[in-house]
Amino acid sequence: AAARLTEGGTPLVVIAGNHDQPERVSSVTPLVARQGITLVGLPVAEAVTVQAVRTGEIAKIAALPYPSEARLNELLAAEGDEEELRRAYSARVGMLMRKLASSFTPETVNLAMSHIYVLGGVESDSERPIQVGGAYTVDPSALAVGAQYTALGHLHRPQAVKGEGMIRYSGSPLAYSFSEAGQAKSVSIIDVTPGQQPVMEEVYLSCGRPLIRWKAKGGLEEVHRWLDEGRDANGFIDLEISLTEAMSLGDIHRLRKSHEGFVHIRPVYPEMEQVEVEYSRSSLPVPELFRKFYQRQTGGAEPDDALVELFLALTSEDAEVKEEA
Repeated sequence: AAARLTEGGTPLVVIAGNHDQPERVSSVTPLVARQGITLVGLPVAEAVTVQAVRTGEIAKIAALPYPSEARLNELLAAEGDEEELRRAYSARVGMLMRKLASSFTPETVNLAMSHIYVLGGVESDSERPIQVGGAYTVDPSALAVGAQYTALGHLHRPQAVKGEGMIRYSGSPLAYSFSEAGQAKSVSIIDVTPGQQPVMEEVYLSCGRPLIRWKAKGGLEEVHRWLDEGRDANGFIDLEISLTEAMSLGDIHRLRKSHEGFVHIRPVYPEMEQVEVEYSRSSLPVPELFRKFYQRQTGGAEPDDALVELFLALTSEDAEVKEEA
């Protein structure tokens, strides 16, 4: 994909995100530099400079990869003080962006890019921050460095961010979880010339199989009717089906044989519906989130303490989990 993007000499700049190993991202630089590909794994001190082949225009790009405390090799706040960390982190990102943007000139196309969570962005379940409470949150004012366009990564939903200049998350090209079902995926094409306002075109993507949620209040009969109608034949389906009796293995096999796209088949029984409460994902402690997830996946079973402890150990060996009073 990168090779196709750089055909004809078009420069390509790539930064590491929070799921990337930054040294690995940078390690292949000698292999791709001749193709006009710039890879930035860890935060650097200078902006990336590229030249457009067709027009000869120069672009300065303040490129900031995901800047965690570990990658910055800095301790930004006292342990456990989340508010202090949020303020210090936002200030540090602003300082890094201003330094990168110091090479901006009126004669160049001035751009910024980063993989961060900016205050005001809308998340989905697949983007839930690992940091407790989302302490790595950046105020939009930290990005006020004179860039004509700021390209952001991390949030999967395409969206603009209020701030100085045009700031935008282009979003992911594919849905990563069923919490993104129904989202229109797109790419953002930005036309920028020196000293002018950028012009954006959003191009919606039609390839790929959509993620679909089915809620069958009418039980198996309703599901089979939808299947006979050919509903969402090309989709991956998360099925929640209301039942009064347990499904048999034969029922499940027949459903999966009728539609290869069933990813989850989750029965819901009357006693579960009566006690079901909508919880804010961000307000629950991690152990409770895991229990809710386990119950939904298994049709109401309760995980034992050993399984919960194993989950916590695997996800964050040294994290302190705050339980609600």
